Amino acid sequence: MSKYSPRTQAVHAGEAAEGTILPVAPPLHMANSYLVDAGEPFSAEGLDADAPYIYGRWSNPTIKRLERRIAALEEAEGAACFASGMAAITALFTHVLGAGDHLVMSDVAYAGAVEYTRDLLPHLGVSVTAVDASDNEAVARAIQPNTRLIHVETPCNPILRLADLSTLSSIAHEHDVLVSVDSTFASPEITKSLEYGADFVMHSLTKYFGGHGDALGGVIVGSTSAVEALRARVGVHAGGVLSPFNAWLILRGIATLPLRMRAHSESAMAVARFLEGHPRVERVIYPGLPSHPQHELACMQMRQFSGIVSFQASGGVALAKQLQERMGLISYAVSLGDVRSLLFYIDTDEIVDSSFGLQGAALSAYREWAGDGVFRVSVGLEDPDDLCQDLDQALR
Repeated sequence: MSKYSPRTQAVHAGEAAEGTILPVAPPLHMANSYLVDAGEPFSAEGLDADAPYIYGRWSNPTIKRLERRIAALEEAEGAACFASGMAAITALFTHVLGAGDHLVMSDVAYAGAVEYTRDLLPHLGVSVTAVDASDNEAVARAIQPNTRLIHVETPCNPILRLADLSTLSSIAHEHDVLVSVDSTFASPEITKSLEYGADFVMHSLTKYFGGHGDALGGVIVGSTSAVEALRARVGVHAGGVLSPFNAWLILRGIATLPLRMRAHSESAMAVARFLEGHPRVERVIYPGLPSHPQHELACMQMRQFSGIVSFQASGGVALAKQLQERMGLISYAVSLGDVRSLLFYIDTDEIVDSSFGLQGAALSAYREWAGDGVFRVSVGLEDPDDLCQDLDQALR
């Protein structure tokens, strides 16, 4: 499929005939077990990528189709799907890191990932250094002789700060360190992280890939050898398997991913520009705006600017309650990447205490972006003029 555009790949990549059954739409295979020839192993140990379907926790035709399609969109050799984005992250960390190893982790990222590296990895004998991933020198200083992995998220949640993937990958590889990138906010339509030197790319399929807010999933993409080793070592044994039904829903969503990402990005730009001129709004953070501190990097590293807009406005939780009560189109809810627009207030003190654990200069750096808190808007597929009107009447 490499000769075709992403729009065509999103509809057709990964398709393959299954026996004599040739459905036009991807079929859903919900079986736990499959008929096999006598002599097939009872254990998953030693199975390779060409092994027949035996048991649903090991492999499934619907999930395989999804993995092939994601790999095509990322221009990657392989992909391994998991039950959620967190299952994908923990599978990657469990596979790459062991007792005595060291992880360099972005100090601002998805809260669940930060909490896992802070609270659980140290119990497994893995040391973790949290750094501002937008500061290349800080990342370089954090590398130790036992560093195995640098994990970053770009744009990062919730302040949309960027990491320079080319520079970070060069720094890491000079020290024989692997790089993994959480590209959930971008999707491969906006940034193909492998092009910039990353070894692994992770997505929460729950978000833009699925696109409809009705299916959990996660994926790790990379080289065939790395992905198959991860699948055999952790995917099979940890059991965080993606449901075939969720895989089928996500496959259906991926077909419109290129079109949706363009619409999300165009509408988010309109909403960001509107908010930047609104009297109630103090600051807007959006990579597509020239006011973003890393706008130049965004233009180099992102083909579009995605659908997430963060903004500051005085009032904090009180304003959040006002918006919740007054908004007619925009839902006050967590998550992102839905066809519906979502808004949620992320209080700085609360997120720092519960998740990030930032102190000193790191806390000051976060406050430079977030202030006392940010309103994170996941701009959906509604008409942007309608969204701006809804925000305007709710803010005033």
